[in-house]
Amino acid sequence: MTQLAKAQAVRHMQEYIEENLAEQITLFALAREAGYSPWHSAKMFHEYTGLSPFEYIRRLRLSKAALVLRDEKRKVLDVALDFVFDSHEGFTRAFRKEFGITPKSYQSQTPPIPLFTPYPADGMLNLEQSREDLPPLSTHYHKEFLNFPARKMILKRGISADNYFDYVNEIGCDVWGILVSIKQALYEPVGMWLSAGLRPEGTSVYAQGVEVSVDYQGLVPEGFDVIDLPACTMMMFQSDPYEEERFDEAIYNLSSIIDDYDPSVDGFSWSDCAPRIQLEPQGYRGYIEALAVKEMET
Repeated sequence: MTQLAKAQAVRHMQEYIEENLAEQITLFALAREAGYSPWHSAKMFHEYTGLSPFEYIRRLRLSKAALVLRDEKRKVLDVALDFVFDSHEGFTRAFRKEFGITPKSYQSQTPPIPLFTPYPADGMLNLEQSREDLPPLSTHYHKEFLNFPARKMILKRGISADNYFDYVNEIGCDVWGILVSIKQALYEPVGMWLSAGLRPEGTSVYAQGVEVSVDYQGLVPEGFDVIDLPACTMMMFQSDPYEEERFDEAIYNLSSIIDDYDPSVDGFSWSDCAPRIQLEPQGYRGYIEALAVKEMET
């Protein structure tokens, strides 16, 4: 069995878990999705995710439950039962062990917490596969100008990374979950490339963060920084939708187009007042990047 075949079997189990998170999930059901014996399926799952299937399910349920507690006025017990915990007490113990705070306290305070962010088991291996027989990915894109008010960016800096993969190697994969948990976020979390004026010496070009209002008074997670961003215009580029496993091609195609783009044809020039940002690659909506621009003097 190839590494890709094993990773794809684990991906099938991950998708089954996501679709059935509010139901009882058995190892036999996961094995059926993977197409291997229960023992072999569990072994592969741990190999590619670092967790047993049931540790993975527990962490994902707790993180989904945390978002419900953050965003909806629900009784803790009702949320616990919705996510297949047998009792208020059992849910509270598991929640506190995972996040260091009780569900009730989290519901009233909603501090940033490290939500579990799963990644497809076959994501990296797909980068290594030959695609010579596949048709070229569309290079068509949409462009839009968006006006943003003054705001703040809560971000986690790296050391020397100038791309996502080096950043994850330096910082790890936990940053995204913390950013997702910030209740007062204006938009979804982003990856970003920081200009020299937006980063202290000895810190990375690439970082991850989320924007909040200019009067944000909430907690800033330990180890994170806050920078002020002025009101500005952003030029947003968005590719056509693509198959999830071809995300790297979609990123490369659009980034190359942006690198070669001359904004003066639209009466603008590039601006360093805000980072160049990328939204999480999601095939159904296309890949999205945005850059700050300013009107050219006439």
